[in-house]
Amino acid sequence: MKRWCGMPFLTLFTALTASTAASAQVTIDVAKITCDQFLAGKVADSRSVTVWLSGYYHGMHGNTVLDVNALQQDSQAVMDYCITHPSVILMDAVTTLLGKKK
Repeated sequence: MKRWCGMPFLTLFTALTASTAASAQVTIDVAKITCDQFLAGKVADSRSVTVWLSGYYHGMHGNTVLDVNALQQDSQAVMDYCITHPSVILMDAVTTLLGKKK
């Protein structure tokens, strides 16, 4: 009977421990990511970084419209550029490529 009394506590402890580990925050300074790191997914998921960069860049220019086709084309252009320029800072690559569109 005593064995079952500790079970709710053990379950609660396990749940709290798991949720604490799952909510651990990771911060990334995007201004330091190189093209090589971006392509290899060494810092974060490349798709997440791409979406963040798109929002950042377009937000800086006051553009609140999400053009999904343009995002995909821009993403491919950045990847192609990064393949040939692996040591370039990713944000510089985006500025170089998207700056040409303005």
